Amino acid sequence: MDRNNVNYAVYLVTDSTPAILGDRDLCEVVEASVRGGTTIVQLREKTSDTGDMIAMGKKLHAITKKYNVPLLINDRVDVALAVGCEGVHIGQDDMELSTARRLLGPDAIIGVTVSTIQEAMVACKGGADYLGIGTVYATPTKTNTKNIIGAAGVRNILQAMADAGYDHVKTVCIGGINAENLQRIVYQSEAPSKKLDGVAVVSALVAAPDPEAAAKNLLGLFNSQPPFVREATSPRAETADSILELVPEVVLEVARKKPLSHNMTNLVVQNFAANVALAIGASPIMANNGEEAFDLCKLGGALVVNMGTVDPDGLQNYLKALRAYNSVGQPVVYDPVGAGATTLRRSAVKTILSHGYLDIIKGNEGEIRTVYGIYERETFQQRGVDSSAELEVSQKAELVRQLALREKNVVVMTGEIDYLSDGQHTFRIDNGHAYLEMVTGTGCVLGTTISAFVAAYPNDKLAATVVALLHFEIAAERAAERRDVQGPGTFVPAFLDELFKIRRETGQGRMGWLKSAKLTRLS
Repeated sequence: MDRNNVNYAVYLVTDSTPAILGDRDLCEVVEASVRGGTTIVQLREKTSDTGDMIAMGKKLHAITKKYNVPLLINDRVDVALAVGCEGVHIGQDDMELSTARRLLGPDAIIGVTVSTIQEAMVACKGGADYLGIGTVYATPTKTNTKNIIGAAGVRNILQAMADAGYDHVKTVCIGGINAENLQRIVYQSEAPSKKLDGVAVVSALVAAPDPEAAAKNLLGLFNSQPPFVREATSPRAETADSILELVPEVVLEVARKKPLSHNMTNLVVQNFAANVALAIGASPIMANNGEEAFDLCKLGGALVVNMGTVDPDGLQNYLKALRAYNSVGQPVVYDPVGAGATTLRRSAVKTILSHGYLDIIKGNEGEIRTVYGIYERETFQQRGVDSSAELEVSQKAELVRQLALREKNVVVMTGEIDYLSDGQHTFRIDNGHAYLEMVTGTGCVLGTTISAFVAAYPNDKLAATVVALLHFEIAAERAAERRDVQGPGTFVPAFLDELFKIRRETGQGRMGWLKSAKLTRLS
């Protein structure tokens, strides 16, 4: 078998422990998965003695050869030689790559586990045929991981390989990958100059009730574009002027489509969120039970996950809804309320990030810093859910851009000045009014507003989000200027009126309100 022409798309790593395999026969599971589309198999037996491992290796090799699929042995070069299979996979604490190559010969396939750029460079320079990058996420089969690197860590390694001229070295990622997150991980890990050649899975195949069907599904997912990635039907707006030109179209699309805004939020703001949605022309529903999302996601709307209340049941409901909306490609707006305030909330953020794709992440500075991961290195503690200004203007813009680039989505940092980015284009908005900070839930209902706009105008989520903020914040300015508004209490009903009036004026072709827009492109 030509080691330079191996298909790594679906890489099965075996696990014969009862917790994963159960009482089934490993050979039968492997053959079923290969029939379904598994393209390469690694025998990993951490506790078997040498004789048993060689015997199992020979049985599996007889199977994989029938399908022209390579079999590799984890760690054990001696077993690979005895079995006569196509190669080995070695870890950082195993035999040196050069020694393995010398023993196995020039035609053997040799892969190396890496979790850092430095490890990747050493393996590439040493002549590895492919790299197993990870661990992406923690998993019961990888309990001694040195590093959980996420999709962002995978992407950083891929880009470093390309920059160093090692783009020809194949790559797979491993760790917590399954049918639900495969496409998101592959999508978010893709670097500008290099992408993954495959995904390595354990439980997703070995523990699958039907390994053949599971393998077929994984292969199909790997070779297709995820539903949440939409191809633009027209050039996306890239300048402040081009976005401002889109404002009437986007506002009227919300009014015309009346998109569903499915809010998973706390009781404190549900009424306010529903009224805001109605004022801008959307159709609100407050539904915190994740089971409902599997029906609601089919109605063409968007989901708002507002992390106001965090408890185990609530988190599981968020994940169910996230999975449902991702499955049909409908937008998800994530508001990590008070994300840095407690250990529980920081843990919830990590869980949500690792379980689904978030089209929009919206939060104040402290919340966005938490999502980015900066609290792992700093002692700064967010105070409740209030906004906390710590960074300079240029740093805020760069933080938003970097997070959007990492997550491949749109990020909004709210405050006296708002910053938005999709990783390529970054804007600031200087609209709004101080009353917005004096009313509970205005940040939450901004998420509701954004959800309606991106649902109605999904092919340019950045432009839709900018227009949503302009509509929201100019309405706040207009409300605050009214004679009948004496403070936060009288501001709220006036604000709802102005949201509605802006929509009505836009429908009448009266765009005078847009003259108040203070939108600047930063990059």
